[in-house]
Amino acid sequence: MGAAMAPSAVDTIITHFKDTERNPSYYDGIFTGDLGHIGKEIVIELSQKEGFNIKSNYNDCGVLIFDKQAQDTHSGGSGCACIATTFCGYLFKMLQEKKYKKILLIATGALMNSTSSQQGESIPGIAHAVSIEL
Repeated sequence: MGAAMAPSAVDTIITHFKDTERNPSYYDGIFTGDLGHIGKEIVIELSQKEGFNIKSNYNDCGVLIFDKQAQDTHSGGSGCACIATTFCGYLFKMLQEKKYKKILLIATGALMNSTSSQQGESIPGIAHAVSIEL
């Protein structure tokens, strides 16, 4: 599912940068959740094609939570759960400790039902951005 949601995450990220006239280096961290390893690579590649190199400060919450070598997670878990869990735990602590002062969170999701992919329909993705600054 991460591959299906990655384009909407990139669209939200790029739109945010253009609307705010910011660039990736403005943030200490940019986080999606949960695109997994494949979706993460797609986000990096598509962002680069749009002229934004996010590789140095971007990560995916599913990648941070799940160990693909030790766990049989395949593509990870729920995007809204992964980003919420990562923010409420790890990222909030980093903000409190002033290790991060500016983060961009992009929650991802797929708008589908159990039969849409079986019927050959596309999987629409959605992504919302939240910028948090101290």
